[in-house]
Amino acid sequence: MRDSEKGPVIGMRHMQALLLFLAIVVNYTARLSVSVAIVAMTDAATTNLDFPEYNWNGAQQSYILSSFYWGYIVTQFPAGFLVRRFGAKAVLLVPTLATAVLSGLTPYCVAWGGWQAFCTIRIVEGLFQGLIFPCIHEHLAKWSPPEDRNRLGAFAYSGADCGSVLAMASSGLIANGSMGWPGIFYVSAGTCGLWCLLWVLLGANNAPSSRLIGSREREHIERSMKRQDGFHAQKIPIPWRAIWSSSPFYALLVVRSAQGWANSTMQLQTPSYMHGVLEMDIKSNALYSALPFLAMWGMSYVYLVFADVAMSRQWMSLTTLRKSINTVSYWGPAAALIGIGFLDKSQTTLAIALMTINAGLNAGSGIGSILTIIDMSPNHSGMLMAIVNGIGNIFPLLTPLLVGVIVTESDSRSQWQIVFAMTAVVFFIGNLVYLIWGTTDQQAWDAEDYLQAKDPESEPNAQQMDFKSRTDSEAKAEVKAE
Repeated sequence: MRDSEKGPVIGMRHMQALLLFLAIVVNYTARLSVSVAIVAMTDAATTNLDFPEYNWNGAQQSYILSSFYWGYIVTQFPAGFLVRRFGAKAVLLVPTLATAVLSGLTPYCVAWGGWQAFCTIRIVEGLFQGLIFPCIHEHLAKWSPPEDRNRLGAFAYSGADCGSVLAMASSGLIANGSMGWPGIFYVSAGTCGLWCLLWVLLGANNAPSSRLIGSREREHIERSMKRQDGFHAQKIPIPWRAIWSSSPFYALLVVRSAQGWANSTMQLQTPSYMHGVLEMDIKSNALYSALPFLAMWGMSYVYLVFADVAMSRQWMSLTTLRKSINTVSYWGPAAALIGIGFLDKSQTTLAIALMTINAGLNAGSGIGSILTIIDMSPNHSGMLMAIVNGIGNIFPLLTPLLVGVIVTESDSRSQWQIVFAMTAVVFFIGNLVYLIWGTTDQQAWDAEDYLQAKDPESEPNAQQMDFKSRTDSEAKAEVKAE
């Protein structure tokens, strides 16, 4: 197919991927900046002394960090139904707008109700943000032709790495500036609000519903996905029994749960580890905490280029490509995490280098396993993402609490060794399961008519077909006899 038949080189499908990228950036920044803000809020001497300091113990800080996920996992499953019913444009707007409002209110709520109010507002924010990733996946499935899926999907999901970088790098600088730690929340509120405006103006549920797309690009997207006219208006029933009896689905569930465990450890606990074991101040802590995520952001594009070249030159199958990248993304960081646990404040540079390598290698998990959901089932990708992300994020709910139990002294290297070793084991086992049972093959149960074909009332059984065949044969014989 000539490029002219695909529409413009940079078209509306790329604009949708950019909007999804920015959605993840602003929401991730609001979600993760708390891990830096909480250090500033409990140790004002390292930031701006003009703002309140709170005497929260380690357990209370763990409750604050984990409380987001208490709400986050609750709305994952409903999100799959909501995005099927109302479309990604409406559903994705709601959590981002809510995050803007809640971020702006956080400093006032904390001043009024302390850490309990902080936990409450984080739970509510988690409830709203639980809607995001099922929407992201559903939107990508609607807009990304198979040959563009790696490119558009990996770019959109790299927003998580960019958001992590901004949360870690900018939060310390903001807390150290004239706005103090409340400024972290005000900036998040502003960026989320700005994204909402862009989404209302430029977002569209699918190619046919977009006012700004050209006819060639629209036809290319729909034709490449083998969609007939009226496809987006139909409601494809979900084959629950087939999904829950699918080995590739369970492999995907295990590997993404392992990533959820690792993410919560690296994103939420890194500032505490650097402040406690490496004895770094809040400003340096925030900047160095951002380095691993900067490496992850950059490496996500390295993986993307490799995947594009490998597929265009047919070096390997799509399943082999995803499993190979995922293995590097999981087992490499597993080894690095074990090494990190043996370092102390005299080896700060090496610790930061290993954490940076760890995160950079892990950047391939998007191409390695997240996009497998769309490969397996483009018609049910939003619902599958709701299930996988919902169950996978039970672990980020538990890990801060588990770390709070294990790490009773934040400067204890031996206690942090246990945390990192556990994460390494989870990484190893999760990818091993994916290697054995995972696949990118589109599943039979993804077919639009899968349930209709299995319905005995809509499809004659073998006995009925045999009777009909004999009846037809007898009728033909009688005609010949006459």
